Amino acid sequence: MQQERLKMLINSALFAAIIGILSQVSIPLPFSPVPITGQTLAIGLAATILGKKYGTISLLLYLALGAIGIPVFAGGAAGFGVLVGSTGGYLIGFIPTIFIIAYYIEKTKFTVLNAMIANTIGMFVTLIFGTVWLKIAASLSWHDAMAFGFYPFIILGLVKAYVASALGVIIGKRLAKANLLKRDEISA
Repeated sequence: MQQERLKMLINSALFAAIIGILSQVSIPLPFSPVPITGQTLAIGLAATILGKKYGTISLLLYLALGAIGIPVFAGGAAGFGVLVGSTGGYLIGFIPTIFIIAYYIEKTKFTVLNAMIANTIGMFVTLIFGTVWLKIAASLSWHDAMAFGFYPFIILGLVKAYVASALGVIIGKRLAKANLLKRDEISA
């Protein structure tokens, strides 16, 4: 039992690193303070593969690393100020996102379709948190907050949700089969 827990904690640490690495895939938008990043793909993968407990641990570790000054946030940003800045709502929104994605998958069959539904719901949760926070932090109107922080990310968000779902199910099953991942709902 302790060995399984240690494996999962190591997986969580690895996924914190993966989130940090994919966060560096960042494309700034000229009209928005919010860049397009690989972060949301990594969040979907962590939730799909690790589940709600260890996926959340990986995310909290990632957020803690960034908050203490390690440049893991998008574009190499770091520090507590990023968490309370205009894009902080997306980062904080990842907490319920990862939990909701994993919870949905854990309550259904571990398939690409169910993972896609879960990751799509999660994408909207992140966008809602981020947009509300952006509106408040940047003193924007609802129209501008939606135009800068919500609408531009829907199509690419759906693509990333699908990729996270397909890869997450494949990788999750292979890791479970190799005895590197312990998830009851994954039937390898």
